[in-house]
Amino acid sequence: MNQNVTEPQSSRREFLLRSAKAGALIAASGLAAFWLHDSKGPDRSADAGAGSVLLSDFSIPDPKKKLCIATGDDRLKTVNLALKALGGIETFVKRGDHVLIKVNAAFATPAILCATTHPQLVSEVARLCLLAGAASVTVTDNPINDPESCFALTGIGEAARSSGSRLVLPRQTYFRPTTVANGVHIKNWPLLYEPFKNVNKVIGIAPVKDHHRSGASMSLKNWYGLLGGRRNIFHQDIHRLIQELALMVKPTLVILDGTFTMMTNGPTGGSLGDLKQTDTLIVSTDQVAADAFGATLLGKTARDLPFIGKAAEAGAGTADFEQLQPIRVTV
Repeated sequence: MNQNVTEPQSSRREFLLRSAKAGALIAASGLAAFWLHDSKGPDRSADAGAGSVLLSDFSIPDPKKKLCIATGDDRLKTVNLALKALGGIETFVKRGDHVLIKVNAAFATPAILCATTHPQLVSEVARLCLLAGAASVTVTDNPINDPESCFALTGIGEAARSSGSRLVLPRQTYFRPTTVANGVHIKNWPLLYEPFKNVNKVIGIAPVKDHHRSGASMSLKNWYGLLGGRRNIFHQDIHRLIQELALMVKPTLVILDGTFTMMTNGPTGGSLGDLKQTDTLIVSTDQVAADAFGATLLGKTARDLPFIGKAAEAGAGTADFEQLQPIRVTV
């Protein structure tokens, strides 16, 4: 396994050109819209009103949660091998299903920096869903930077479109208030709800990253991109917030990309030196277990990341991934 990231000079030049383009796009477009920069924020003291929504349970009926750990340096091969080991995409996506893929498109940076979901995974998973007979596939996120710039520079936008998916960028009218049961933070809080309409399967695809506040950003933290409002205030109690995110979204499947792991300066990174080639991809029906294993790629354990234990205590999954008897495969 290679420990250092090596990229051809052409990739580096492309990175510099894309970075310059990102700066121009962000300057021209400005950063996120009303729901991200609302100066007052929602009234969380009020009871949930008629406009409040709750997300469905998108998990599949299965008495035994599944986890596959695939080793290899080719994302297309590892994701296909992992899904095959779990019974194939047909185990999770049926003919006529409407699938939502929640990506991490938070930053206007190129895929090479691994701060966002890799476009290869987006296009391949969407392709597989459609091949299995899905009636539609939607790709979405509410990025921290300007959405158009983020989806353009990461390559996720083109990956979604080229695969036949519908790309949904956030708009003010797409948000509805939601409340997590016994929630402290997610209480009458704006949720990017529009992409969920008519959806019956949800797949989260996220990279494994260091995070300067939570210690890591993986599958559970990925749902943060569904929130609007002044969500940066949650960083003061980030572990409880991630616990509530785990209760807010019950996905069909999560795919955690540790082909390269951002070891330092997360979640934005910015340098190839922040990355370590770890050649691992995790596919699981248990998002807590996926993150518990993902922590090992960062040289940590679930105990080092309080949000994992909190999510497990709340019943969102297990922190002991070995309980799932993970299937291990190698490309």
